[in-house]
Amino acid sequence: MKLLIPMDGDNAQEAQITPILEAKKWAELIIEEGEVVECNFHDDWRAIKPLPEAIIIKSDYEPITDFLEMAMMPLVAHFQKDIDEIVEAYLFKELHDMPV
Repeated sequence: MKLLIPMDGDNAQEAQITPILEAKKWAELIIEEGEVVECNFHDDWRAIKPLPEAIIIKSDYEPITDFLEMAMMPLVAHFQKDIDEIVEAYLFKELHDMPV
């Protein structure tokens, strides 16, 4: 599974999720067999090929139309802040579906 997360920087240990419109970097996480096997940072999410299956967003009120058009599933990390917390919540199915 490949996840996309808007981040405030490109340090995997210190960066935190940020609203889509404030993203300075985009984290691309590849998760296999319950663990992150790759973490890459990009300036533009459109440069990622193939596109991730899901985007992790900070709130229910994010502008996600572009991501929906690309068939990405939006998941909301209401309480998680950094990559480790988000991955753990994803693996334990604690991220929320975005209300449509």
